[in-house]
Amino acid sequence: MQFEYEVVGGDFTNAGSTSSSVKKTLKQLNVDPVIIKRTVVALYEAEVNIVAHAYKGKIYINIEEDAISIRLEDEGPGIPDIDKAMEAGFSTASISVREMGFGAGMGLPNMKNNSDKLIVTSEVGKGTTIEIYNKLQ
Repeated sequence: MQFEYEVVGGDFTNAGSTSSSVKKTLKQLNVDPVIIKRTVVALYEAEVNIVAHAYKGKIYINIEEDAISIRLEDEGPGIPDIDKAMEAGFSTASISVREMGFGAGMGLPNMKNNSDKLIVTSEVGKGTTIEIYNKLQ
């Protein structure tokens, strides 16, 4: 099963809609609730990062019998120092994003902690790609 979703930067009203949709699908496929939770947490964090930091993005979901792979590609400022961004509490979120309760600097660490494999690539001035992989069994 393959799905594709569009994400609009700054649209906090719809932030999390992709992760909700994926959660519903995984439940229908009778995936272990622990795996669903890990996958949805990682996806939600990545989805909110697009909304908070990028102009727009796309999310590609591929669900196979034994694994789910998620690829998020955004058009945004990019991440100048991925290692620094992976540190818990490090954030480049704007004041307005923080006032809404986002931007605590836990997005990338939470993605890492809730995925079997996480790959983050970024080009400053162009955007960021995040790949999340979780086994379903």
